[in-house]
Amino acid sequence: MIFDSWGGVLADGAFQEFSLAYTARVLAQLRRTGTDGAVVPRIVFTKGGGLWLQEMAALDCDVLGLDWTVNLGQARKLVGGSENGPGKALQGNIDPNVLFAPPAQIATEVHRVLDSFGAPYQGSGTGPTHIFNLGHGISQYTPPDHVAALVEAVHSHSKALRK
Repeated sequence: MIFDSWGGVLADGAFQEFSLAYTARVLAQLRRTGTDGAVVPRIVFTKGGGLWLQEMAALDCDVLGLDWTVNLGQARKLVGGSENGPGKALQGNIDPNVLFAPPAQIATEVHRVLDSFGAPYQGSGTGPTHIFNLGHGISQYTPPDHVAALVEAVHSHSKALRK
């Protein structure tokens, strides 16, 4: 995973020169398979990079991580694949600060994020899917029972969406 916490603070033009170009360079130098011959998935996350999502789609990676400022449904339309071919899987994108809310509000936000992606691909669907995750790092002060509430909400709502 290439994790760029600062790329999104760059101006347009500077992002392409100093974040996107170097990310592409790093990816080009990485092996595609592990020592066992299995393909190693590549994930690229740029906090605040939603403005350049279409440009990031050209990166040699399998997954684009998104922070909480990006609408998953719109991102899916831009880079998530279609009948014209596979695209990128998306990872993210709940605001980590939601974990300081009461568990019922955490569940509401989980539903909002999962619903914003839309119906998951089924079987031989038309492209990659969504990997639920925080839109950035977790605070050391996050109550562990709130993390448990988040995980439970993701599991239960994801299961309901796949019926």
